[in-house]
Amino acid sequence: MEQKNIVATLYLKNGKAVRSFDDFTEIENVYDLCRLYNDSGIDKIIIFDLSTDDDEHAKNINTIKIINRNISIKVCAGGNINRIEDVKKLLYAGCLQVIINGSKPGSVELADEASERFGKDRILVSVSTVDFLFKHQKGLEDVIHELLVLNMDIMDAIENITTVPYVVNMPEFDYNTIVKMLKRSTIRGIAGNFINDPTTDIMKLKSRLSADGIKMDNFAPDLKWSDLKLNSDGMVPVIVQDYRTDEVLMLAYMNEEAFNTTINIGKMTYYSRSRQELWTKGLTSGHIQYVKSLTADCDFDTILAKVSQVGAACHTGNRSCFFNNIVKKECIEKNPLKVFEEVYATIADRKETPKDGSYTNYLFDQGIDNILKKLGEECTEIVIAAKNPGENEIKYEISDYMYHLMVLMVAKGVTWEDITNELAQR
Repeated sequence: MEQKNIVATLYLKNGKAVRSFDDFTEIENVYDLCRLYNDSGIDKIIIFDLSTDDDEHAKNINTIKIINRNISIKVCAGGNINRIEDVKKLLYAGCLQVIINGSKPGSVELADEASERFGKDRILVSVSTVDFLFKHQKGLEDVIHELLVLNMDIMDAIENITTVPYVVNMPEFDYNTIVKMLKRSTIRGIAGNFINDPTTDIMKLKSRLSADGIKMDNFAPDLKWSDLKLNSDGMVPVIVQDYRTDEVLMLAYMNEEAFNTTINIGKMTYYSRSRQELWTKGLTSGHIQYVKSLTADCDFDTILAKVSQVGAACHTGNRSCFFNNIVKKECIEKNPLKVFEEVYATIADRKETPKDGSYTNYLFDQGIDNILKKLGEECTEIVIAAKNPGENEIKYEISDYMYHLMVLMVAKGVTWEDITNELAQR
C-alpha cells in the first residue's frame, strides 16, 4: 500500500490565517501555526490565497514565502491563479506544487500550459464537481500530479473517470470513515478542519492508523530498546541538538517507557532520575521538543536526538543548557554556510543601522542599479582571473563577487535559506 498523507489546510486573507473560504475571522499567528504543523506530524500544507486584488495577492505571496523559509514540509498553494505568471510566483515563493481551480473557466488550458512549462509533478487541480475531469479525460494522468477533492460525494465518480491520485477534504472527523477511505488505492491523503485544529494529536492519529494497516509517515524505529546498552540505572543518556543549527541543547536520560513514548507521540520524553517519573519535555512550559531524528552511537549506549525546539531547552530560560564557559579558544569559523550567514547578517545589519564610511551603506544608498553594475564588474573580473595563471587571484575575485551578491540578496530580501531550499528541490 502507498504511504498516505495527513494534510493541513490554511486560508490566507490580507497575509493572515483565517478560518475558511467564507469565514474571514482571523485565527492564531500564521507562522506559529505553520511551525506547529511542520513539527507535529502533518505531511503537507495546502494554502489557499483568498485575495481579491493585486495588493492583497502580493501580501499573501509574501506570507507564503516567509512560511516556506521557516518550515521543511511540503507546501502547495492555490487561489487567485489566472495566468501562468501566477503559477510561477507561487513556485518562486518556495511552494513545491501549485493548485489550479478546476471550476474556473480556462482551467484546462492553464493546467496544460503549467504542466508543460514546470512539469506535471508541480501541478495539482482542486475539484468540487466532475466537470473538469470530463473536459480533460484524455491524458489527464500526463498533465497533473494530484487532485484535491473538495466534495466527498464525487469520489466514486472520480475513480470511474481517472486513476490520478487525490487528497479528499472531510467535513468532520469520523475515524472509521477515515480508515475506509485511506484503504482506497487512489486516495493519497485526507484534509479537513479537524486536521487544521492545533489541538489535534496528529502523531497519535498516525499511530492509530498504522495499527489498522494504513501505511503512514510516522516513526518506525530501525532499532529496538533491547538493541541498546543500558547504564547502571537501566537507562540511556540522550544528547539533544537543534535539527537546523546543530546547537547542543541539553542532556537527559531515557528508560524503555520514555523511549517508546517518544517514538509513539513524536515528542521528546525522558525519565527524571530526581523525580522518579516519566516527563514529556514542554508539557507544562510549552517548550516542546518535536522529534526529527534519533540515532544511536557506535557503542549503542548513547542516543543523539535532533529536534525542533519550541522556546528554551533549559529550565533557566536559556536556549541551551550549555552556557557556562570553562575554557574557550578563539578560532576562525570555517563552516561555509555559517560564514555566509554571518557575512549576510552583517550586511543586513548595515542596511538597518547605517554606519558612516561603510562601503556597504554606500552601495545601498546608490540603489539597485549600482549594485547590479558592481556585480557585473566583479563577474567580469572572475572571467579575467580564470584566464590568468595562479589560483589566488580568482579566489579573491570570487570572494568580492560573493560579497556584492549578498548585498543584492539583502536588498531584494532573499536569504541563504531561500537559495538552499531552491537548490534542494532541483
